[in-house]
Amino acid sequence: MQMDDLKEKTADLADHVEDLATTFYKLTVVKITQKATSIASNLLLVLSIAIFGFFIILFAGIALAFWLGDLVGSRAVGFLITAAFFGIVLLIIAAIRKKIVFPYIRNLIIRKIYD
Repeated sequence: MQMDDLKEKTADLADHVEDLATTFYKLTVVKITQKATSIASNLLLVLSIAIFGFFIILFAGIALAFWLGDLVGSRAVGFLITAAFFGIVLLIIAAIRKKIVFPYIRNLIIRKIYD
C-alpha cells in the first residue's frame, strides 16, 4: 500500500513540476514580449521626436539665417554665421560625447531594459 501511495505522490509531483515548467515558460514569453513591445514603442517615440526636432532645428536655422542676413545686409553672410553657430554646437557635442552623451544614452537603454 505504501508503494502505491509513493508512486501516486511521485506521479503528482511530476505533474506539478511539468505544470510549473509550462507556467514558467509562458511567463517568460510574456515578459519578453512585453519588453520587446516597450522597447519598440520607445524607439518609435524617440524616432518621431528626432524627426520633428530635426525639422524644427532646420526651419529655425533657415529663419535665423534669413534674419541675420537682413541684419548684416547679405543673406550669404547670414547663412555663413548660422552655419558657424551650428558648427560650434556640433564641436561642443563632439567634445562632451564620451563624458556626458554616451553615458546618458547607455544608462537610458539599461534603465529601459531592466524596467
